[in-house]
Formats: sequence, C-alpha cells, structure tokens
Amino acid sequence: MHRISIVGTSGSGKTTLARQISQLLDMPHVELDELHWEPNWVEVSDEEIRSRVKIALSGDRWVVDGNYSKVRDLVWGKADTVVFLDYAFSVVITRLFWRTMWRSFTQQQVCNGNRESLRKAFCDRDSILLWALQTYDKNRQQYPLLFQQPEYSHINFIHLRSPQATKNWLSVISHQLTVNS
Repeated sequence: MHRISIVGTSGSGKTTLARQISQLLDMPHVELDELHWEPNWVEVSDEEIRSRVKIALSGDRWVVDGNYSKVRDLVWGKADTVVFLDYAFSVVITRLFWRTMWRSFTQQQVCNGNRESLRKAFCDRDSILLWALQTYDKNRQQYPLLFQQPEYSHINFIHLRSPQATKNWLSVISHQLTVNS
C-alpha cells in the first residue's frame, strides 16, 4: 500500500482514517476538500482541481481522502488501494450531525479558512447534512460497481462496513509493520 484512496459518504471518517494511515505508514496526506475549496466556500474550476490533484499525487507514496468524481480517474489511475467506508446510515448521519454541531459552535476551520455554521448546515441548499442524505444510497450503489470496472483492475479494494471493521483493519496494518520492523 503506497498510494491509497479513502472514499465514503460525508461523515464516514475519510479524513480521520487518512490521517491515521498517513501517520502509521509515514506518507503524505492529501485532502481533496483542501484542493477543491477556496476561502468563503468558493469552488475551484474543474481544470484547477485537476491540476492541483496531479501535483499533489506526483509522489510515489500518499493517502488521499475524498469522493470527487471529476478527479477519480487521476486518483484511482495511480492508486494501488481504495478503501470504501460503507457504514450504516445511522452511524454516518450521527457522526456528521455531531461533527457539524462541534465545528459550528467552536468555529473550527475546516479547509482554507472555511468554517461550518448552523445556518449553512440546516438552512442552506448546500448543507453537508442534506448532501449526505442525497449521496448515501448513491455511494453504496456506485462504488461496488466502480470496483468491477476494468480500468481499475490494478487496485486492491477494501470494503469496510463498520467502524469496528476499520479499527480491526488498522490494527492488522499496525501489527504487520511491527512484525516487519
């Protein structure tokens, strides 16, 4: 595992897992949200994000998190491993709700100086909670089909269905590192 992509519905823990893998395997972590969003939640153009992703993934080792289909060919074209966090809807929406509440109240920066707000979360058409509702079933149907596409036959797909399965998988990786050291 030298080039890893983490995918899953918003709130599933992609960034958290990518950070853990980055530290465990001592490799750069690339957040697609950081490459996609400018300050004030301004989206970069498709050409710009593609350019940024090409640069970010120019190295031999990395872990990237995000679901941007507009750069999937770039990410998955180089990835040797894709991890799909496919948790129950109740897990995802609960995590996302509490994460959004925490970020809104603490004004924690999300990416490029952007911050979440209760207004944006509950009253905006671009609500992250609404986005999760709209994409949850789509992701669960889409990813298994993508895993079967011939252009991705070089990839080892890991389908994790619960936080405990993810914890166990990380534990195995950590154990393998210890044994091989």
